[in-house]
Amino acid sequence: MSNVVQFRRSTAILTLVAASIGGGLIAAFAVATHSNAPVAVVARADTNPSQRRVNELSSSFADIIEKASPAVVKISMTRIVKAQQGNNPLMSDPFFRQFFGDGSGRPRSQREEGLGSGIIISPDGYILTNNHVVDKATSLKVTLSDGREFSGKAVGTDPQTDVAVVKIDSSNLPILPFANSDSARVGDLCFAIGNPFGQDHTVTMGIVSAKNRSLERGSYIQNFIQTDAAINPGNSGGALINANGELIGMNTMILTGGSGGFGGEGGNIGLGFAVPSNLAKQVMDQLIKNGKVSRGYIGVTLQDLTPDLAQQFGLKDGHGAIVNNVTAGSPGDKAGLKSGDVITAINGHKVENSDELTLDVISHPPGSSVTLDLLRNGQPTTIKVTLAQRPGGVNWDQNKDEQKNNNDSDNDNGNDGSVTERGITVEPLTPDIAQQVGVPSSTKGVVVNNVDQASPAADAPLQQGSIIIAVDRKSVASVSDFRKLMSAASGKPVLLTINNGGTVTFAVVQPK
Repeated sequence: MSNVVQFRRSTAILTLVAASIGGGLIAAFAVATHSNAPVAVVARADTNPSQRRVNELSSSFADIIEKASPAVVKISMTRIVKAQQGNNPLMSDPFFRQFFGDGSGRPRSQREEGLGSGIIISPDGYILTNNHVVDKATSLKVTLSDGREFSGKAVGTDPQTDVAVVKIDSSNLPILPFANSDSARVGDLCFAIGNPFGQDHTVTMGIVSAKNRSLERGSYIQNFIQTDAAINPGNSGGALINANGELIGMNTMILTGGSGGFGGEGGNIGLGFAVPSNLAKQVMDQLIKNGKVSRGYIGVTLQDLTPDLAQQFGLKDGHGAIVNNVTAGSPGDKAGLKSGDVITAINGHKVENSDELTLDVISHPPGSSVTLDLLRNGQPTTIKVTLAQRPGGVNWDQNKDEQKNNNDSDNDNGNDGSVTERGITVEPLTPDIAQQVGVPSSTKGVVVNNVDQASPAADAPLQQGSIIIAVDRKSVASVSDFRKLMSAASGKPVLLTINNGGTVTFAVVQPK
């Protein structure tokens, strides 16, 4: 009897496995051996709404790609660069120069070639791509999906967003429609189309992994869409599309295990970044119309709020951007902005962080005005700023070294040498030290000599050579000032105003 029971149990297990393998299309059989046993029936899996949607999507990928792919092109670039001689002593010998130079001692020109992708955005041949794909190109060749080749010409480039527009002479070309990239959601399906490693029209699939990403990439305006769709060298300038076949971004760079680069120099580890279509279109329209991009400019450097900073500045939440530096003579300076102001809204729109404020300001043309809501010393106020033309670089403050301290009195270094408070050891700031750390000799404050890495101050942006110019927004002119103000804040968090080589930042140091 036990053998029969065991057999029946095995039959049941095998039946369920078969049903799973069949994806719900195979019905479960009766387990009992006698004829009057009830028959168990498993419903078809494709009647489940979620499963049905997956089935519908999986059968439509090919249609989406087939329609979108012809609008993605391959861009081959050639440029001529001067070979660097360096200090090779052999180059002073005419015998070696005849092989490695042009016979005159001048370096020989070299030819460099590059490969990227582009997106056709108009039937008459305007193509969107990355600036780094066409930068300094002496010739451009555009290859369409049907194999036709055209000479291309750069209409305009914008290094700050890494956006460029190329024009070819053709008509009736396939195009990719723009989607509203702001509507893209984390988790949405997306597809990257491009020419990685020269492999024409390669398609990779992933999801939108994150939005509004900023990376430590120097002087670039950043608001990237992050995706895990594979992006590699040659994908630069290619399309990132949604499940409707619409452009949500232009693939630009990847991170590769701690390092990264435009177009994904190195191997892909699932961290790809694309310029959002809304930003790319805004830049593209100006490049096509004017050949360049004009952006609004205030003339300040900004810092994000942390929960500790928000508390110190009297904000109930962490929304807003702190003004660190105000460039002398800039629109912000003329309007009365001051270091330590916290901008909470622009034209009535709430400011989430410094990146969002930057993008909002640069979207306005020079000469236009914006209204800033801000908190100054805990009190709300409003300032109207008339924007200027943004300089070529991306930093809000282009003249950090010109920051001057309006206090013309002599440094009062006191008679005390160094002092340590909360793990921060400071000493008097002399004109010689000021010159060494890269600030004007008239700067007031104390210079940091050491930071105890086991103290709360280790989390602050303090290092040897940093200058503390204020404690709890009260000016520091000497070591004794610093000691008194730190002592007055005993047992409480303290707000430090720090000058690092001309750049002002704020930090909160907790008590021990």
